[in-house]
Amino acid sequence: MASSALLDAAVTGGLVVAALVTLLAGYRVVVGPTTPDRVVGLDTIGTNVVAVAALYALGTDRGLFIDVALVLCIIGFISTIAVARYVTEGDIIE
Repeated sequence: MASSALLDAAVTGGLVVAALVTLLAGYRVVVGPTTPDRVVGLDTIGTNVVAVAALYALGTDRGLFIDVALVLCIIGFISTIAVARYVTEGDIIE
């Protein structure tokens, strides 16, 4: 009983922190002085979306959102590699 309340509080706290960090990263994406700053901000937003999906799965006992989080991780990884290659070499596919 007490562990369930503690888990709910931890999940709620994690969701609040993830939302705040996403807002800060959104600010960096909009105002970022350079392109790499904006790319890091977008990568941070993607990571926070994965964290929100995992926390939601934990809070609601729905395993489907873990699958969603894994797919978002793969998409985030591939997009980060593509953007990093574009920034460093100016082209994604040679």
